[in-house]
Amino acid sequence: MSSVWQYLTLGLDHETFGIDIENVHEILDYRKPAALPQAPNFLAGMIDVRGQSYPVVDLRTKLGLPPAAPTSATRIILLNIPMPNRPMRVGFVADRVFEVTELDQAEMEKAPDVGGRWRSHYIAGIGRKGETFVVVFDLVALMSGDDPALLAAA
Repeated sequence: MSSVWQYLTLGLDHETFGIDIENVHEILDYRKPAALPQAPNFLAGMIDVRGQSYPVVDLRTKLGLPPAAPTSATRIILLNIPMPNRPMRVGFVADRVFEVTELDQAEMEKAPDVGGRWRSHYIAGIGRKGETFVVVFDLVALMSGDDPALLAAA
């Protein structure tokens, strides 16, 4: 049985991230979400897609990266995340979407526990695509916590 799996790769700041393709429902051009009062700072708002409401998460804010204005490359990735209680339908704002790529799960490394920039419990693994590291999200862990995934600078 093959351990090669497909991931949607996306860019945030200068980093490349991966999302298991099984969780991806659709990729949309960016549109400004409707704001929600008293929402967590990483929740950009809501959008309507063919009669379905999707909360939209600003991944930059969720990961503790500096804000950036949307560009023509900015996308909203619609996901179905299998949360423990119920499936979660959510949109992620990404600076850009690259491609669907294959990563060998057998060759994936665990997130470093010491000295890494990212909170390791948000990371399912780190793969390689050529010379580029692809940080694969653990979507359930990412959506279960309110802490930013990027560790604050000392």
